[in-house]
Amino acid sequence: MLKPANIKHFYIPNEQSIYLLSHKDAKKLKDWFKLCTEQLKLLGYKDIELIGKGAFGFAFAGTALNATESQNKTEQQQQVFKFSRINLPQHVQDRLEEEAYMLSLVNHPYVPQLIEYQKIKKQSVLVMERAKGEDLEKISLKHGPLSVRLVINIAAQLANILLYLRGHHQQNQPKPIVHGDIKPSNIVFDETSEEVGLIDWGSSVFAQIDDQGQFVGNNVMDLMSSDIQQTNARLGDVYFIGEDQLNGGLSSVRFDEQGLASTLYALASGQSSRFGHNVITPNSIGLPQELAKTLTAMMSNSPSMREQGGDYFINNMQYMKNLVLNENIHQQHISLIPTRVSNKDKEIDTVVYSSRKSFLRIEANQTEQDLRYIDDAQFERYYKNYMQGMGDTEKAFVAAVSRLGKYPLVGGLAVRWEETGVFIDSSLNLYDVTLKKSFEASLNNVVHFARAINRIGIFKCCMFNARDTLHIERNDETCPFLPARGLQIPYELSAVSLTEHDSRMHSYFEDGDDPDELLTLSKALMAVISQLNSIHHTGCIIFESLPNHLKIHSDYKLLNHGLELEFKSLLKDVIDLIPTIQGLGISGFMKLPFKDTRFFTHQEQLPDKFYPKDPYQPTEVSLL
Repeated sequence: MLKPANIKHFYIPNEQSIYLLSHKDAKKLKDWFKLCTEQLKLLGYKDIELIGKGAFGFAFAGTALNATESQNKTEQQQQVFKFSRINLPQHVQDRLEEEAYMLSLVNHPYVPQLIEYQKIKKQSVLVMERAKGEDLEKISLKHGPLSVRLVINIAAQLANILLYLRGHHQQNQPKPIVHGDIKPSNIVFDETSEEVGLIDWGSSVFAQIDDQGQFVGNNVMDLMSSDIQQTNARLGDVYFIGEDQLNGGLSSVRFDEQGLASTLYALASGQSSRFGHNVITPNSIGLPQELAKTLTAMMSNSPSMREQGGDYFINNMQYMKNLVLNENIHQQHISLIPTRVSNKDKEIDTVVYSSRKSFLRIEANQTEQDLRYIDDAQFERYYKNYMQGMGDTEKAFVAAVSRLGKYPLVGGLAVRWEETGVFIDSSLNLYDVTLKKSFEASLNNVVHFARAINRIGIFKCCMFNARDTLHIERNDETCPFLPARGLQIPYELSAVSLTEHDSRMHSYFEDGDDPDELLTLSKALMAVISQLNSIHHTGCIIFESLPNHLKIHSDYKLLNHGLELEFKSLLKDVIDLIPTIQGLGISGFMKLPFKDTRFFTHQEQLPDKFYPKDPYQPTEVSLL
């Protein structure tokens, strides 16, 4: 029997929706949020909201009651309260106090200031100013690839912060400071003032090495200490940190240069990771040539090239920010895969389930083997059991698919690699028309990475609404899962009834057993699913069996309305056969219409595409 640890990374890679938790866990989480809210009210705050959660803790925001009522709400004193997860080991909880200390040393207009750190019984709380605006990951999802003007503006402000941190030891402080986790979601951006705020200093440490590669120390004893033998670095987000930090090097001001380069690249290309820079290169995304080539150097595999790029960026960003730009030049794209946009007012908590990932893995290199020793919650959560053994392009592909799950989306993709090229079947339904441009850009990135992968195999993923997930609980593994009376698997009818001959279908069973799925269903249940397969529909059903908790995720759209009674009856049979499910693991089935198949030839890398040298030349009005 499988151990639960082997299936805990079913979702990629973000915090689970509350709609996926068991009733007990969801109640525990809600009670904890309520307790935090009540405590903050007792301390004299109002307008309290949860604004973030991560591997180590939660962040709430609130307004101080001492703000005068005559002030506008936007002008009242907004504060952030960061709580450590109380179920973490004490040494991990203590990192919040270390974060407070490091933040207390930073005094910069683009960094929200520390207000206080306190410990209430066993609970640590860090209080700081709240930066105005939204984080850049959310803004990226809202708008897609950011304009060249915004990318340069953000780059200039972040360069200013890095210069300040690099020179910190010259301001009556012992050593330069490394933020250690620069990424879009850690940069708040006010779209009105266009000012940034660098937040989340939980990975911050004093630099051991300066920009010249020299050990940083106040005296000879510092240089003789063990500090120069063992890194003090924290891992940061592996989607954005550079090679030096990922490989366990001594903490250096170079870490933040590489994180910044990854961030600018992701914002300019509409991605949520750095992994794709060898396919969708910085030179291919319409940036000015000088900035594009600087980012290329900063993300290079060559350490010396990375340093040269970092030096050039720091020394020349003050000039690059003055580049002449034409506001009428916009990034444009043609959607490579069809997307349907629904006008229905429906709340969607998207979850991506992907299978058949094993063929994307290659033999783990020595670096990844060496990384096994790292005891870090971020590493465990994002990397160790998720993408270990994949090459950068494969990681970029899976990360790009994961980004799709950040949109209100249901449907699925089947990507089939053959010698001649890549075939992609899809059925994608987006529930917010304002996000169409951004979503299509993200979807195009999936296609670009798929084209760069040159091997034979198939990858499938389903996007379902966590709000539709059915939950069945039991006391222990010896008891069967017993569905509540009246439990039903939801489905929708298509706008127009379609008979079988109108389109061929991508069957549940066409590709045989899925090597990545670990739950074997009973013959009786499989027989019902096989009958469902014969009815003209599209969608998915996924069974996730945990020791005391069964989840049934689904997204069904019936295309042949004339068979609704039979379809509904078979879905009821699925519910009735739930007690026959034994063992732990995942088993999923997806069906897509073949009529939307798209074919693409292999392409290792996108061609160079720079911002026009003369942005006001009449013939150059857009970046196609």
